[in-house]
Amino acid sequence: MSQENVLAFLDKGADDRKFRVKYDNCFSEEKFCEMAKEDGFEFSVEDLLAVLKMNGDSFDSYGNPPKKGIWV
Repeated sequence: MSQENVLAFLDKGADDRKFRVKYDNCFSEEKFCEMAKEDGFEFSVEDLLAVLKMNGDSFDSYGNPPKKGIWV
């Protein structure tokens, strides 16, 4: 169930630029998951990292302003 929440979260971020920008500026995996929970997506850091690994993605940010490579 939690990994399904990660996938739903990533889909929302892919479709909603304003939502995505909020998370692009978060550099802590723990804080990232706390913020997601506040937005209705409950999952653990382990679930997040497992889905990112499965998709071949990384939590790392790049660029200025920072962006995450997780949004499809």
